[in-house]
Amino acid sequence: MATRRFLLASSLLAASPALAELPETIERVRPSVVAIGTYQQTRSPQFVMRGTGFVVGDGRQVATSAHVIQQALDEAAGERLAIATTRSTSSGVQQRPARVLTVDRAHDLALLRVEGQALPPLTLHESEPVREGQSVAFTGFPIGGALGLSPVTHRGIISAITPIVLPGANARQLNARVVQQIRSGSFDIYQLDATAYPGNSGGPLYETSRGEVIGIINMVFVKESKESVLSKPSGISFAIPVRFLRELMAQEAKP
Repeated sequence: MATRRFLLASSLLAASPALAELPETIERVRPSVVAIGTYQQTRSPQFVMRGTGFVVGDGRQVATSAHVIQQALDEAAGERLAIATTRSTSSGVQQRPARVLTVDRAHDLALLRVEGQALPPLTLHESEPVREGQSVAFTGFPIGGALGLSPVTHRGIISAITPIVLPGANARQLNARVVQQIRSGSFDIYQLDATAYPGNSGGPLYETSRGEVIGIINMVFVKESKESVLSKPSGISFAIPVRFLRELMAQEAKP
């Protein structure tokens, strides 16, 4: 019995450093997570959230899901694409104009450019491969910001790495890259043992120790493809691997 108690205590001590790292990781990640939405001066509320995004690159680029920004803007009424951050300001929330730089519909990704001072970018993971069972976390604004524009973090594991094809919304979105992706059959996505909500779409999935982004939460297109046969959605969540975001950023950086 004494030996069993010793082994249990030893295992708890061994696990404690990883548990202790997560609060510090969240503290580093939160300033880089933003709400994606639209701003219109004449309506109430002026800012309406559509999803989550996170700062990358030079601090003025924001990554998100393509479906978060696909709804048309009422430009005649003064509606504009914008981001909102929860960095310390007198009002608690800071809004900035944004514009679309580039979109990868084959992987449901988009890259935005925001105005103003650079924000702290997150590091994109590119070293050792992601593994099933790996501990991960994601931060965002679940349920469309209904709980307020305060970032919420969930924790889980990579429960499976599984193939999928994300179809284009219509024929006009079928470019050479999308057609090649469809012909190749599929690409891998991450299935998560953690519950995300529609407002989490576009948010960063990161490893818990260093906070490096390994994926982008996707709560619409992937679930429609993977769970269309279900009458009620399950608690399964998905993420697009970050390598596709790195490719999109590299493509945008070309002269």
